[in-house]
Amino acid sequence: MSSSGTYKIRPAGRHILTIGRDLIQDCYAAVVELVKNAYDADSPDVNIEFRAKPDRSGYSIVITDHGHGMSRDTVIHKWMVPSTPDKLDRRQSPAGRIMQGRKGVGRYAASILGTDLLLETVTLQGEKTTLQVEWNTFETATYLDDVEILIETADVSEPSGTRLTMTGDDELLGEWNQRQFDKLRFELKKLISPVSAAINDEFNDDEFHISLEVDGFPDVLDVIETIEPYPIFDLFDYRITGRIGADGKGALTYSLQKARNTTEDKIRFDAGGPTGCGELVFDIRVYDREKEAIESLIGRGLKDESGNYVGKLQARQLLNEYNGIGVYRNGFRIRPLGDADFDWLKLNEQRVQNPSLRIGSNQAIGYVQIQSDELSDLVEKSARDGLRENTAFTRLKEITKAVIAKLEERRFDYRKKAGLSRPVLKVEREFERLFSFDALKKDIRSKLTRGGVDRKMADEIIEIISRDAEDKNKVADEIRQTVAIYQGQATLGKIINVILHEGRRPLNYFRNQIPNLRYWYDSFLNTGDAGKLETFMPIAEGVGQNAEVFVKLFSRLDPLAAGKRTARKPLDLKKTIRNSLSVFDEEMKTHHVVAKVEGSDGFRFSSWQQDIYAIFTNLVDNSIYWMNEKKVPKREITIEVVTDGDSLLHVDYRDTGPGIEPDLIASEVIFEPQFSTKPSGTGLGLAIAGEAATRNGLELKTFESEQGAWFRLQPKTESECNERS
Repeated sequence: MSSSGTYKIRPAGRHILTIGRDLIQDCYAAVVELVKNAYDADSPDVNIEFRAKPDRSGYSIVITDHGHGMSRDTVIHKWMVPSTPDKLDRRQSPAGRIMQGRKGVGRYAASILGTDLLLETVTLQGEKTTLQVEWNTFETATYLDDVEILIETADVSEPSGTRLTMTGDDELLGEWNQRQFDKLRFELKKLISPVSAAINDEFNDDEFHISLEVDGFPDVLDVIETIEPYPIFDLFDYRITGRIGADGKGALTYSLQKARNTTEDKIRFDAGGPTGCGELVFDIRVYDREKEAIESLIGRGLKDESGNYVGKLQARQLLNEYNGIGVYRNGFRIRPLGDADFDWLKLNEQRVQNPSLRIGSNQAIGYVQIQSDELSDLVEKSARDGLRENTAFTRLKEITKAVIAKLEERRFDYRKKAGLSRPVLKVEREFERLFSFDALKKDIRSKLTRGGVDRKMADEIIEIISRDAEDKNKVADEIRQTVAIYQGQATLGKIINVILHEGRRPLNYFRNQIPNLRYWYDSFLNTGDAGKLETFMPIAEGVGQNAEVFVKLFSRLDPLAAGKRTARKPLDLKKTIRNSLSVFDEEMKTHHVVAKVEGSDGFRFSSWQQDIYAIFTNLVDNSIYWMNEKKVPKREITIEVVTDGDSLLHVDYRDTGPGIEPDLIASEVIFEPQFSTKPSGTGLGLAIAGEAATRNGLELKTFESEQGAWFRLQPKTESECNERS
């Protein structure tokens, strides 16, 4: 027997409960969804009431707004229709608000909050519509259309708006404890972005207030309050704000409030192309967590919600609870982005690599405002648990971290100058200061003479000090040697990665052709057929050529792989620089980078070859990275050796990359250990290059340039050398 026909899909009765209870993440998300519905109704406020029955047999949750209400037709044909595209089609409310609800399922969140729902809604024209829902009827109904709901409509003189009353039994009552209500207050406080009018002008004239009442719940404090953001928000140490257009260009403002007077720094931002996620608005505030910083925060006026000054413990608790960088759309947060325990930007991972430069997630309270999904391609998940992991979201994370990096760079510089950062010694400078005894000997001789000690005795004492200084300087030289070797090894590690990458091609040749070589060789031996050599010889020649590539690759390591250093010796400077660049031959070819070394041929400069390699391999590595990262069309590196007879005037290093920001050049912070503008950089490259220059009587400086980076390596002046001695 066979049959055919057409049929309609009939959703099961519990389909509504699946939408409400499975797609909505938790009870907090449910309340948030209903609050957003009040906003979409053009209400100026929403009141949330939790009331327990006196006998504790149950409770009610009443959510009331004063919006435009719903007509009977709207209730029947839109509210009762799951996944209706009404809000998506309209996009804006009658008053011009951007609609929060797009999925058409948020209203069914009420099923999480109670067993029954009473909906009362009044239009601006005075039409009141009422309906009662018992959620268990959907559980027992075979099909969704088996559930019948009575709807009543009448004309009234009541003000417009909507009231949702959800009731629950004693079992559900027990789930609402103090911890639950604290969490709800927290969610509501973070629901609406408190960003300043300066960057949130589209919401300036659109006030929306949330109030919360809690009454009669066992072991729970009664509450009547208007939800306000935590007071800590305005008492930041560092802040970065601004707007970045969809084209990836924008302007940021960095503010420092930690110092006596607030300072500001204007920053031009370029993402190197379109954002891929629409226009973005940022307001990110950062707090230092040291004891002194907490005390300063309290001193600037940190109070609790009752207006009382808080102590150190309370201040830390506020930072622990309220931190996080949230993502807001149309003024409302997208959960869980911005939760204290949800580090969606992986800030803590970056901080572990470089704690002096990077901030952790527990130091930031931030807001990123995004556009609608039509304009940004940033799509909220149906379960209201974040944004879909698509290309647009990846770009959002990249750009947000790039904005934070602008703040981190300036914070690092300030903390260094203010003596707040971890002390990092400039090795050569500190050695000279630590092991210089000339000033000490002069001071002792003066005091001995004033004390009446005869000249011969004074000379003997000074001689003892000189012998001790000589011994200590020998130790200092050994330490210097060790430091130089370790710095060379740090550079060596970077070069090994390049060489291993380049070595894959000849290694693959050996792996693939050696078996063929053996086969044809054995064939020749077994048959004596000279024709076999026609196949054998090209393979053998290829082995030789690739072996030569390997030899050249590993020969590049020799200058940096040396152990204890000998004395400096005259080197052909131009040739040595060119040899250091050869490390990156294949990488430059891959990334279409052209490098040239110009200037005085045959000029010899007394130096350590390892240090010349360390200087230029670190500079070239940075150039290749940033030219590739920023997708620079013309990629060139130019190095010019400039001399005057037997004297070195300077070596200029220039590239056509994105360049270095003027304030970073002025502060010379780029040469500080642990400072890096690379997202995962260690901050050692330029610091090592600077130390290597110093060991050879040189200094490495950087200058502003209209195009690309500009470094200059030049001999220290005579006065500088005298200061060091």
